[in-house]
Amino acid sequence: MTSLVVQTSFLGDMVLTTPLIAELAVRGPVDVVATPASAGLLDNNPSVRRVIVYDKRRSGRGIRGFRRIARDMRASGADVVYLAQGSMRSAALAMAAGAGTRVGFASSAGRPLYSRTVPYRQDLHHAARLWQLAAPDRVPTTEQIRPRLYPGHAERAAVDALIGASRDARPLVALAPGSVWGTKRWPYYRELARELAPAARVVVLGSPDDCPLATEILAAAGPGAVDTTGALSLLGSAELIGRCAVLVTNDSAPQHLGSAMGTATVTVFGPTVPAFGFGPLAPHSIVVERAGLECRPCDKHGPPECPLGHWKCMRELPARDVAAHVRHLLTIITQPT
Repeated sequence: MTSLVVQTSFLGDMVLTTPLIAELAVRGPVDVVATPASAGLLDNNPSVRRVIVYDKRRSGRGIRGFRRIARDMRASGADVVYLAQGSMRSAALAMAAGAGTRVGFASSAGRPLYSRTVPYRQDLHHAARLWQLAAPDRVPTTEQIRPRLYPGHAERAAVDALIGASRDARPLVALAPGSVWGTKRWPYYRELARELAPAARVVVLGSPDDCPLATEILAAAGPGAVDTTGALSLLGSAELIGRCAVLVTNDSAPQHLGSAMGTATVTVFGPTVPAFGFGPLAPHSIVVERAGLECRPCDKHGPPECPLGHWKCMRELPARDVAAHVRHLLTIITQPT
């Protein structure tokens, strides 16, 4: 059986779709429709036959672009299309591609065009929900829903060039301070770097937009700290995270890279909550959140500004508490076996 997976949501969603892709690959070839931003996450993935890049804001715009992507999807010869992204546009593409079987969530906007719907289980991690598109009558194991990414030689070489050979015996701790959602950005990464400097070599990762934050963090972290913001691809960032003992991140894409690479993750949740189904999956991972606030959660993703103006969900999570969690994980992970 040939499968086609449509996933054109956020970067983290693509990472969390890799368990579904792996499950479908057991049955036959799998092609994936991805955005230009997320397509590179599937490089070297042995479960993926072909990636169809859908740039819905440029080359895929309008009727002409829609028809071109539909033709590419039809050429895959898929027996079943799995709508991991549930918009009406994605469902219409599957219809236009001539897919006889179109599977998606019963709660999705595109459900009128599906031939089969699957319940959207609020009580499951999103990776498990996506996995159930292939097997709705089964609950996957922890191992089955662990994401997988496959950095290659280019990514390893890029990380080698940035980290370099070092006699620094301190374990690497990655800090990912950025997020596209303003209220998800925990404000104390600089203070955290200062707390961790005696015990860890800090590495800062993120997009070019995070460079100013990285400058502040590195100044606090002292000698040996490394700035990789804007210098690595997504798979390169995954490779870097895979070499670190611990990752500290907001509820954003780096958390899911950590899950894919098996790196213990401390995730800071503010306006969102793990109950949404997007928490860390790597062993030993820890969630840090301000409990007891009636205003949490305030948004599905995280608004640009706090609706109430106080932003307590982040401001009342001090760096010393997060640092204590990191030190605890370092004790567990770096102790001799």
